Amino acid sequence: MKTAISLPDRVYFEAEKTAETLGISRSALYVNALTDYLEKNSRKNITQKLNEVYGDTDYYKEFEPIANAALECIREATKNDTW
Repeated sequence: MKTAISLPDRVYFEAEKTAETLGISRSALYVNALTDYLEKNSRKNITQKLNEVYGDTDYYKEFEPIANAALECIREATKNDTW
């Protein structure tokens, strides 16, 4: 699909030079750059969503006594172990 975009002169000329150096067309350079940007942005969104789900520390506080008890049991069971 064809599209028209506006770029600052500095960006345009740097892109032209980069495409030439890489031996690819301007269109290929823009496709590669935009694809990379979209993939990175998608990963950020996934990370952000995971942080929203797992970042709720109040959710984990209800399990804290169980986790602490389990840790204490492991410490007690292994206190005489030699490593």
